[in-house]
Amino acid sequence: MDGQREPRDDGRAAQGSRGHDGGRGHHGLTNAEQWDTRYRDSDRVWSGEPNTALVRETADLAPGRALDLGCGEGGDAIWLARRGWHVTAADFSSVALERAARHAAEAGVPEERLDWQKHDLGQTFPEGEFDLVSAHFLHSHDDMAGTRVLRSAVAAVAPGGVLLVVGHSGWPSWDTGPRPDIHFPAPEEVLAGLELPEGVWEVLRCENYERIQPSPDGQTGTRTDNTVKVRRPRV
Repeated sequence: MDGQREPRDDGRAAQGSRGHDGGRGHHGLTNAEQWDTRYRDSDRVWSGEPNTALVRETADLAPGRALDLGCGEGGDAIWLARRGWHVTAADFSSVALERAARHAAEAGVPEERLDWQKHDLGQTFPEGEFDLVSAHFLHSHDDMAGTRVLRSAVAAVAPGGVLLVVGHSGWPSWDTGPRPDIHFPAPEEVLAGLELPEGVWEVLRCENYERIQPSPDGQTGTRTDNTVKVRRPRV
């Protein structure tokens, strides 16, 4: 989804519909149904701006075919499309996808630059190969399910293409309560979970970084996120 899932420096929030658990949650609703309801309850859930890490890490990439996993209201996908990319944007919320398509039209992005697809990424995955596969904040309560999705993302990278995975490394500074049921993997864990052939893929980045994130009461806090960026060999 565009933006991060919990309030952060660009004003968006942390898991969001970029999550990919397909099970049922509160009140017997699937996660997709819960997120459909959340989107309906607000005119805009995310800021509409692209993720900061996406902008930073793709600035030197030539436009080609991109896959945005968990596109939400379309901030990342629209930003890429406006820069010449042809983007397949996937999310499990029909409401988010409809809103993203409307935002793209309002931004004047040609329809042929964007392909909005509904997927619960743990069950179905967009077809094709892509020069950029972007997975921002696809956190899951099921670590194995999350790993499977990222391995599908690896398989979708075209020769010479880049996989960009961005996630949280922990809770924000003001949230110190224990939550043993939720695990935020370190970048080294994310990289290991991709199971890339050793010495074949080029590791461009695997690191934590700290950023400023406003707390719910408007105070200044911090959060540590991580970035894993790898390139598939051309041959």
